[in-house]
Amino acid sequence: MHIHILGICGTFMGGIALLARAAGHTVTGCDANVYPPMSTQLTEQGITLIEGYGADQLALEPDLFVVGNTIKRGNPLLEAVLDRNLAYVSGPQWLAENILRGRWVLGVAGTHGKTTTTALLAWILEEAGLAPSFLVGGVPQGFGVSARLTESSFFVIEADEYDTAFCDKRSKFIHYAPRTTILNNLEFDHADIFADLAAIETQFHHLVRTLPSNGLIVTNGGEATLDRVLERGCWTPVERFNTNDGWRAVLNQDEGFAVYLGDRLQGHVARFELAGEHNRANALAAVAAARHAGVPIEIGLRALESFSGVKRRLEIRGKVRDVTVIDDFAHHPTAIRVTVAGLRQQMQQINTPGRILAVLEPRSNTMKLGTMKAQLPDSLADADQVYCFANNLGWDPAQALAPLGSKAQTFTELEPLVTAVCSEAHAGDQILVMSNGGFGGVHAKLLAGLADQNART
Repeated sequence: MHIHILGICGTFMGGIALLARAAGHTVTGCDANVYPPMSTQLTEQGITLIEGYGADQLALEPDLFVVGNTIKRGNPLLEAVLDRNLAYVSGPQWLAENILRGRWVLGVAGTHGKTTTTALLAWILEEAGLAPSFLVGGVPQGFGVSARLTESSFFVIEADEYDTAFCDKRSKFIHYAPRTTILNNLEFDHADIFADLAAIETQFHHLVRTLPSNGLIVTNGGEATLDRVLERGCWTPVERFNTNDGWRAVLNQDEGFAVYLGDRLQGHVARFELAGEHNRANALAAVAAARHAGVPIEIGLRALESFSGVKRRLEIRGKVRDVTVIDDFAHHPTAIRVTVAGLRQQMQQINTPGRILAVLEPRSNTMKLGTMKAQLPDSLADADQVYCFANNLGWDPAQALAPLGSKAQTFTELEPLVTAVCSEAHAGDQILVMSNGGFGGVHAKLLAGLADQNART
């Protein structure tokens, strides 16, 4: 079958493309304003990308159009598909009907940490010899691809609460029917589609209502929102992490931590590359979920020691004159706060004397609406300097960041921002770039600017 994917360079739809190709289908796709790592990954896999959404793509005559959730009514190609009554389906529905059916699905849901936790869980199953299929909303370093299809009965998937498609406003995760489910956390996000936090809690409970009685829910015991979701009705066994009577991590004096289940010591993680309390929580959830799939705890803990992270999650993009440029996907205020805190902890562990220069692009739909602008100063408070790129925002970031005083600057053009950051950076500093988009290739621009300054000194 030939499928043509609209919005193919999104992290989810790019994964669909890889899975469909691995299943033997001919895959083509289109998108606009593509950027790595997904565009690079698709090209490397030999999948044809078309720039834009011209109706002339009907000439490809695919058997089926798979429509991503970024595609809206008015899109020329979608309108042509509808006008001609051609076959189309959403990405999650296609995945459920063609790949997931009959497999043991392990789904990872939550406002934050889904990508890292999904990658951790897939890695643990891989190290246990289970060779899982997976679809991750990023590119795990240990695998090199965001999605993989194997003969294994296990499928690990990032279970997103965002809506499915223009024609299906349920959350994506409703389609996946997971047997093992991680509920990492739950905060208000996606203000473009959810009216309030209660609306998101309802979607999470719709997921809970579909889970089997022989499954397992691994939930964050420190989240009142998730407690409310489960109190509305739960028919599946529950294990909690981040609680004294559940799974918890206790830091060692070195780089590792001990893992307890209640009062019983389960083992030690001698070394864990991911910094921050939030990443230790992600690790606990992954170990607990893997145990449900039959992975002994000791194997799960050992796998954590070899996990090398995910692209765009505190990913080092380069270093010039001892200034490090780091890329991270953080865009929600809570994610920004824990990312800055995690980097700070990492610097303290290795006794790095430098500063954190935070470079932020508020790009998500929620951020563009200004729904969470009041939370930004607190989320960036631990950074030493803050540089905000005000690109097509409907609110004034300078005003929003005013509580940070002189350490915060805003820019409407990229080049002056790069110049300001490079002029400020000193040896030992960490330039932390945070955006859920390509950010105009700012990482390469920063590295080039630092190199230019180095050549002139």
